[in-house]
Amino acid sequence: MLKNYWSRLYSTIVSRGDLEIDELTIDDRSTQRGSIKGLLRFSDHSQLIFSEAVRWQNQQPLKERYVYHYQNAQSELIFRYDNAPHHPMIATFPHHKHVGMKVEPASAPDLSEVLKEIELLIY
Repeated sequence: MLKNYWSRLYSTIVSRGDLEIDELTIDDRSTQRGSIKGLLRFSDHSQLIFSEAVRWQNQQPLKERYVYHYQNAQSELIFRYDNAPHHPMIATFPHHKHVGMKVEPASAPDLSEVLKEIELLIY
């Protein structure tokens, strides 16, 4: 059920003691579609700006659109996962990861995986 998915993401975010929630919006008015977007700030003043548009399909959430944009305190990109269809040469098209100026193959990560990746970079 999609409501459980939103609940899990919300719990994942608020359980972290090392970040501030500057923005967090969950649109869960429908049982079949919804979205989440947020801006999270970490102890080193880096930020994660993220959004997901999700629909419920085959008893699981399917991410139609997503972006997880992580930047340092100077607003310089550290990494960004997204599925914008602008890199057709990537093996995992449309899913990919920007690391600085490079574009790499990547699967759609879960928000908890992105937060763990950030923790590894910070700590």
